[in-house]
Amino acid sequence: MSTVIRHDWKREELLSLLDLPFPELLHRAASVHRQHFDPAQVQVSTLLSVKTGGCPEDCAYCPQAQRYDTGVDAQKLMDTDSVVARARAAKQAGASRFCMGAAWRSPKDRDIPKVAAMIREVKSLGLETCATLGMLEGHQAQALKDAGLDYYNHNLDTAPDYYDSIIHTRQYQDRLDTLEHVRNAGMKTCCGGIVGMGETREHRAGLLQALANLPAHPDSVPINRLVQVAGTPLHGSAELDPFEFVRMIAVARIVMPRSMVRLSAGRESMSDELQALCFLAGANSIFYGEKLLTTGNPDTERDQALFARLGISPMQVHVDADEHDHPGTVHLDIAPLCARSA
Repeated sequence: MSTVIRHDWKREELLSLLDLPFPELLHRAASVHRQHFDPAQVQVSTLLSVKTGGCPEDCAYCPQAQRYDTGVDAQKLMDTDSVVARARAAKQAGASRFCMGAAWRSPKDRDIPKVAAMIREVKSLGLETCATLGMLEGHQAQALKDAGLDYYNHNLDTAPDYYDSIIHTRQYQDRLDTLEHVRNAGMKTCCGGIVGMGETREHRAGLLQALANLPAHPDSVPINRLVQVAGTPLHGSAELDPFEFVRMIAVARIVMPRSMVRLSAGRESMSDELQALCFLAGANSIFYGEKLLTTGNPDTERDQALFARLGISPMQVHVDADEHDHPGTVHLDIAPLCARSA
């Protein structure tokens, strides 16, 4: 199946893909995946909450919103040394990217130098760096880029026409504006959404449409399965059919063929068999470690055992410092399968 990079997907086209017979959909997605990636390699990231709780927003899924009684207490921003220690441990456990998350609606200008210091120190370990700090202004995005930030995560969460059912304290356009600031600063975007929040298949098609029709496809696309936390409005929601989750992964791979498609929140409750189906459908990135911000995540030993059973290995990074690169530039080793076999 040949692939063309498109930014003009119609919702009806995406629904038609989501509606395909399951074997046909997985075949198409796996074929696209093999054109751009080695299907036996998975990029491994670790996410650390550097500032937990106390968020003023009302996202119906989030245990860090201060208005919900979820048992998550507000904490101050971690110090740089503690963050670097966790990053070093993540690298030793096999992670190639280290993501730092802060429960802010948007960072204040006085917060940016503190986060910038973390970014510089983590980058010096030879890790790719990622941050998710809420909405950004243009000058803030540029400051983070200048500090060496590789990726900025800012999810769309759901379809534009379902957004008001989940969040009321910011607009969809606010998210698009932050992504534009990140792109303009020259950083890579990490942008996906959450499924299992009561949306329909048509809404899931709408989320994929919004992602695939961005001016540039996100470099990483995290697909999260709702983790229901007591105290949040979505606690008690009907569970999403696991095959529907795999369909979401497969269509994301087809319409964003060069993006890293990541299994993100919700992996703790996924069976090894479900994760294997997701890898077959084109997922090639995971979050790794015991915590994903404030919710559980499979531990590293379980992930290593699963990789061994499936014959999968973590993607490697290497650092170039030649005349063509800035010193310390981090690259992922993600040559297509055909190149590896040559």
